[in-house]
Amino acid sequence: MTTISRFPVPKLEDLPDDIRGRILAVQEKAGFVPNVFLALAHRPAEFRAFFAFHDALMEKEGGLTKAEREMIVVATSSANGCLYCIVAHGAILRIYAKNPLVADQIAVDYRHADITPRQKAMLDFAMKVALHSKDVDDDDFATLRPHGFSDEDIWDIGAIAAFFALSNRMAHVVAMRPNDEFFLLGRVPRPARA
Repeated sequence: MTTISRFPVPKLEDLPDDIRGRILAVQEKAGFVPNVFLALAHRPAEFRAFFAFHDALMEKEGGLTKAEREMIVVATSSANGCLYCIVAHGAILRIYAKNPLVADQIAVDYRHADITPRQKAMLDFAMKVALHSKDVDDDDFATLRPHGFSDEDIWDIGAIAAFFALSNRMAHVVAMRPNDEFFLLGRVPRPARA
């Protein structure tokens, strides 16, 4: 078995009921347990806080689509060199975007990806937050508004970039390994159901 973390990974049966229930629900939906759930379960209180913030950012309704939220994660995780998040969120992006190429394009260089000018402006801002947040100013907001982004959307872009900067760094600290299943998800269309 391949190690997924430098730290102890608790057994499912030893976890608090709420965390075990969440992991089992994810397993039921995905068909496997993403390693991030197992690795972060090492610290239950932080697991709860991490996923509460994750869900608040990534599962909300708003001006950003679910695919656009994942684009932010893939682009900024690439800049931060986080293999786990590039691979895992790249898979989710491929599924949401229904595009088997977009995640790899964004991970390599979003400026040359097959995405809209609006999405490129969004990722320009996300990258600035991820790499040079002290330089964010009113001009950045002025650049985004003509693309249809509201102040709340801009907050979301910044918050997702900032949150995943934390996630990327923790993935490095624990040496989190992406699940093999993520590499293939969303690359080949699923056969139509009868």
